[in-house]
Amino acid sequence: MIKTIKNTTGKFLNTFRIKKEERLPALVITLLTAALNVLAVSKFHAAFCKTHQAIWGLFVNKYTVSGFDPITYCVLTEWEPKYEIYRHPLLAYFEYPLYLLNYAIVQLLDYNAAQVIIAVILVFLACYTWIFLYRILREIIALSRIDSLLISFFTYSFGYVMLTFMVPDHFALSMFMLVTCLYVCGKAMQKGRQLKIWQTWLIFFFTAGTTLSNGIKVFIDAFFVNGRNLFRPKYFLLGVITPCLLIWCFAEWEHEAYAAPRERASLSKRIKKGKEERAKHFKTFRDTTSLKDSTAIAKAFDRKMRRIIHAKYVADHKQPWHTHKGKPMGDSKFMKWTDETTSRTDALVENIFGEPIQLHKKHLLEDVLRGRPVVVRYNNALNYIVEGFIVVLFLAGIIIGCRQRFFLMALSGVAFDAAIHLGLGFGLNEAFIMTGHWIFIIPIAYGYLFSRMKGMKLGSLRALLLTLMCFLFAYNITLFVRFFQ
Repeated sequence: MIKTIKNTTGKFLNTFRIKKEERLPALVITLLTAALNVLAVSKFHAAFCKTHQAIWGLFVNKYTVSGFDPITYCVLTEWEPKYEIYRHPLLAYFEYPLYLLNYAIVQLLDYNAAQVIIAVILVFLACYTWIFLYRILREIIALSRIDSLLISFFTYSFGYVMLTFMVPDHFALSMFMLVTCLYVCGKAMQKGRQLKIWQTWLIFFFTAGTTLSNGIKVFIDAFFVNGRNLFRPKYFLLGVITPCLLIWCFAEWEHEAYAAPRERASLSKRIKKGKEERAKHFKTFRDTTSLKDSTAIAKAFDRKMRRIIHAKYVADHKQPWHTHKGKPMGDSKFMKWTDETTSRTDALVENIFGEPIQLHKKHLLEDVLRGRPVVVRYNNALNYIVEGFIVVLFLAGIIIGCRQRFFLMALSGVAFDAAIHLGLGFGLNEAFIMTGHWIFIIPIAYGYLFSRMKGMKLGSLRALLLTLMCFLFAYNITLFVRFFQ
């Protein structure tokens, strides 16, 4: 038993050993991401490094980078499950050791190091996400070293790939988990092995614990690796049903222990504040009205309050945080996040294949819920030409790769994203912030496209991708410098 655990641990750690051919390009990615994080941290550092502050208002109100949330900074400063619990049930617990580290730094130096700690983690995640993506191209798709390097570096020229590894949200961790899962499952396919129950558990809890919907992708990957054996009673009961029940029960407990008391306290506070404001308005009305009869005063005041409430309702519904959400399909825990009114065509062009790859200059990195329009268009036709090339190559890669089992596995996970974003409209108004959940399908599709090209066709494809990569790096980094300086 001890020998088995030792061997398993050794194999796991060996996965993270950087190979000789990966070292120099991994160093380039590390330096690039480190420089971008220095840029991102510097914009808010003066305010965020201070201690003894009301942290929630400080971070949430001051941090405005696209639609990303600075909740991680809050968790590392004063630990508590502050995320949407049913969507991120274990994320705060994953970050608890980082909170302890920051707590020690605060006590010793009176300096809130949350930004710096997260920046270091983001650089680590960016480096290893690149490594596993490179290995997918090199080892699973079996591309040449030059093509694997070109496609993997091209991926890191995308605006929201770089941004994902610059912001304190959960998407960097999600992208790392999903790419790692694809690599591990791809290697299992190559060697004719199947995922064991404990492996499925391990991958599921880290992936679904970060973002619950990503757990579906783990089971999709497990199905492609294990085939019909996934549905054998023992595996399905212990490897699929049990971890789902455990994480759901934990989320229910977590909600009752942490979120429900906050919700009840917030509701009580709003009710109390409403009563106080009503009493204040009534006193002012009673002192200024010409009416003398108490019943007439009460009726007149009720009519006035209904007008005030209606005016506030109308004003609130004109605010970006409401108008830009789109109409939900229902009011349940999960359906309230859906959207049936946002244009799918505009979302595809501008928010899925547009903004994630090329930042929009207008309303640069603004938040949809704070004023950025749901649809922002490029001023220059060149941006649409670039987007067209990228999409056409992507579609060509899908046509070629759809006969390969590994590609179908990766594509099926992205199809799930398409179903919840384009079908249900979940987060469709700001789909670009979800880039880390699916963008890796583009380089994987390109990998299969490259694998079929030879001679002049391959040379032309390399030249085209190199040109696009240079343009995207120059274009996106220039806009990052403009925004964060």
